[in-house]
Amino acid sequence: MIGVLGGTFDPIHFGHLRPALEVHESLGLQELLFIPSHVPPHRDAPVAAARHRLAMVEHAIAGVPGFRIDSRELDRSGPSYTVDTLRALRAEIGAERPLLLIMGLDAFAGLDTWHRWREIPALAHVVVARRPGSTMPEDAAYLELAGATESRSALEDRACGLVFFQSVTQLDISATDIRERLGGGRSPRYLLPDSVWHYITEHHLYQRHPEDLQ
Repeated sequence: MIGVLGGTFDPIHFGHLRPALEVHESLGLQELLFIPSHVPPHRDAPVAAARHRLAMVEHAIAGVPGFRIDSRELDRSGPSYTVDTLRALRAEIGAERPLLLIMGLDAFAGLDTWHRWREIPALAHVVVARRPGSTMPEDAAYLELAGATESRSALEDRACGLVFFQSVTQLDISATDIRERLGGGRSPRYLLPDSVWHYITEHHLYQRHPEDLQ
């Protein structure tokens, strides 16, 4: 099974990495692809340039078995629509191999606002990483198209079309807060890997002057 985790990663932090690791281990993924977005359709444009965000992800996941970066969204122009990425991946891996789109509970609740979202069940499973005890969105529009399962083996037996809710350790960390700390001269230690912080410092990212972000 191959997992897909997209985001601006501006910067990547432990709030991304810890749930990703737990999903990877719990579901026994062969690979988990981190895919930085180029032009995110549902949020403001990233602050750091694409090459910096790509490099920060590379530093963050270096040496982690099964974690791999995929730059396809940065390599193509226009909005980074998830359905286009899933369609490209499906063409590469074939029709039979399970493909899992990983997202948080908030993103899942709003999945019906995504570009061509009705095509996703024919391309991938959806794995919703959630805090234990969190309220399940039973009325989510996506559940009208894809059936929920509690079985890992069901994900392995089918290539796509299911929704799986995975309990993870969710850390209340935001990239916005990290950028504000850095802009104010405060330390982001313990919010993101030291290797990412060192990269940010080396390249003067998220400082007060926009020209430092180029």
